[in-house]
Amino acid sequence: MEYRIAKPSLPLSKFVKHYWTIESCIPIHQRHTQRIVPTGLLELIFYLGDRPVSNDTTKSINENTVISGHLGAFYDIHISGKLSLFSVLFEPHGLSMFLDIPLNELYNQNVPLKYLFKHDIVEIETKLSEAKSFTERIKVIENYLLKLLSKSTNKYSYNRIEQSIHIINQTRGVVTIDFLASKACFSRKQFERVFSHYVGTTPKQFLKTIRFQNSLDVKSKNKSPNLTDLTYSCGYYDQSHMINDFQKLAGMTPKQYFDECEPFSDYFQTP
Repeated sequence: MEYRIAKPSLPLSKFVKHYWTIESCIPIHQRHTQRIVPTGLLELIFYLGDRPVSNDTTKSINENTVISGHLGAFYDIHISGKLSLFSVLFEPHGLSMFLDIPLNELYNQNVPLKYLFKHDIVEIETKLSEAKSFTERIKVIENYLLKLLSKSTNKYSYNRIEQSIHIINQTRGVVTIDFLASKACFSRKQFERVFSHYVGTTPKQFLKTIRFQNSLDVKSKNKSPNLTDLTYSCGYYDQSHMINDFQKLAGMTPKQYFDECEPFSDYFQTP
């Protein structure tokens, strides 16, 4: 299995977290199951080989290129055959600079890109398939994203949501929605609507995901904290609160998750 990752160029660094690719081959009579958990990040994925099969029909991958919206819960994919994947992982609010639709319309879905960019998708898929290296694929997608960015209209509210994301990152999700709304100069109702438009999920759901991702980050860097210490250091009210969130987002209790999975935060860490 070959896995690679790369940072975006400077003009795209405010919007794109990183690019990554994976190449692997699993015998057709075998399959690997991968659990997908909410990360707080939206993703543009190009499947250049065989496509995985989802156990959740609402998240079926029926096209070679999909945008994966924010998740409210976990799901599993089953991988078999030749996997060749190239992905653009966006900052929480970054994708909104390239799309003219409310991002909450992508919530809990894998949406085929052809429904959003009808005229360019075949050309992009062809160029990515013909590219000889990861570096060439990055060049193809960056040229495309820069072209879209040049056409993007000035989004006044975007800057206020960007500030909100900065506060959430600084506090690791331990912040109230009322405080965020006040800092953005919105009423709470306005803030919830605008946040969902630019980020793709509600502030409440996003903060839940960030607390979860923070717990993975803390645990990955310090294996010794017990669950009680981890609970309160990550902003949960009590262990019951943490357990409920883990069961919803990962399908396991914290103990089960850390016993079975190596903790890693896609949101706060880079592989």
